[in-house]
Amino acid sequence: MSKIKTAFFCSNCGYESMKWVGKCPSCSQWNTFVEEVLDKGNAKEHNWKDFKGEKRATKAVALQDVTVTEERRIVTKDGELNRVLGGGVVPGSIILVGGEPGIGKSTLFLQHGLMMNEIVVLYISGEESESQIKMRADRLKIKNDNFYLLTETSVQSIFQEIKKLQPQLVIVDSIQTIQSSLIDSSAGSVSQIRECAAEFQRFAKETNTPVFLIGHITKDGSIAGPKILEHMVDTVLQFEGDRHYAYRILRTLKNRFGSTSELGIYEMTGDGMREVSNPSEILITQREEQLSGSAIAASLEGMRPLLIEVQALVTQSVYGTPQRTVSGFDLRRLQLLLAVLEKRGGFLFGTKDVFVNIAGGLKVEDPSIDLAVICALLSSYEDVPLPPHVCFAGEVGLNGEIRAVNRIEQRIAEAEKLGFEKIIVSKYNKKSFDPKAYKIQVVPAGQVHEVYQFLF
Repeated sequence: MSKIKTAFFCSNCGYESMKWVGKCPSCSQWNTFVEEVLDKGNAKEHNWKDFKGEKRATKAVALQDVTVTEERRIVTKDGELNRVLGGGVVPGSIILVGGEPGIGKSTLFLQHGLMMNEIVVLYISGEESESQIKMRADRLKIKNDNFYLLTETSVQSIFQEIKKLQPQLVIVDSIQTIQSSLIDSSAGSVSQIRECAAEFQRFAKETNTPVFLIGHITKDGSIAGPKILEHMVDTVLQFEGDRHYAYRILRTLKNRFGSTSELGIYEMTGDGMREVSNPSEILITQREEQLSGSAIAASLEGMRPLLIEVQALVTQSVYGTPQRTVSGFDLRRLQLLLAVLEKRGGFLFGTKDVFVNIAGGLKVEDPSIDLAVICALLSSYEDVPLPPHVCFAGEVGLNGEIRAVNRIEQRIAEAEKLGFEKIIVSKYNKKSFDPKAYKIQVVPAGQVHEVYQFLF
């Protein structure tokens, strides 16, 4: 009998070692190595020669002889997914989708598969039975005769069925439940995830069939499994949102075929996920009376302009150390802006508790939101509501100056479309646009104290 082969794998990054080590040489994490049994003696590659014609020949080609053709994408019925993927699904691409349990990953991609009735779709589930998926499909109320289900966890059985059906799109839910008989370890282990993902990658590239892999995430929010999993795939999408909100965000973390700063917004309903085509309206609270501590920021996520509401609350600190609490905004950025207001504006925030919230459960990284945060803080500090129909777009520097932001025309156009009368921007943005081209009044400002004098 042949000797059983074992190896040690880092559960954080997938680094392989022949013996146990305390600190991973690759990612420098401690006590992450686990022992797994390997059995690659029976390894046998799948032959995809008869799948959609001839198998591609492997040979070296001179770069000047490569002919470039415009990539033909599969355009889905969902405009938000098309935007996030960069214009549609690229044939032969492998896309990894991660998200918290219960956030709606399975519902979203079951819905996408059912909507694509022009092509043959195979939905592989290792987590749910056929009757469970059928109940969910009945709730979505979408009919599709080209949609096929396969409840299987063995990768060898899956590829036998794929050869018979020859689908044009494959959805795997989830990659952590799939296992290969070539490796003698449990499903979800580092070696199983890496081997199964490599099998699907080989299938996608050799047959030019796009594959969606749905994945679990760990406690810290990263995709479960080795880090190499994210390097193997072409696109990584993160499906996120608060369970207490109806809105979900599909965000691009990696994309070889498009921008990595796009996002799609969905609303969770009883009939599945509904795309939100104009998110600015849902991110701005419709209120009857004017309240202090609220400002509207003209932000930008990828190519999409968003008007979002920034809420701030400044109160006298009861305890010795004042609190700084944020939701959807960077805490260090808030501390920087408070320091600017203290040093350049003379406002005493050292004895105040400060709370900042981005309405709607969004997480915003665009620096152009700085000016709106400062105006919301000043409004709550003075307990004076900001004038209605005014929004802000500007980054704030350490000297209190308002710096220019990119693509200011799109921000101004979005504010005008939603009925705002004034937008305050950096005076250094004046060369980037023509104020006469807009009905909205564009107010340029160079320093934070100029904005304070204008508003209060």
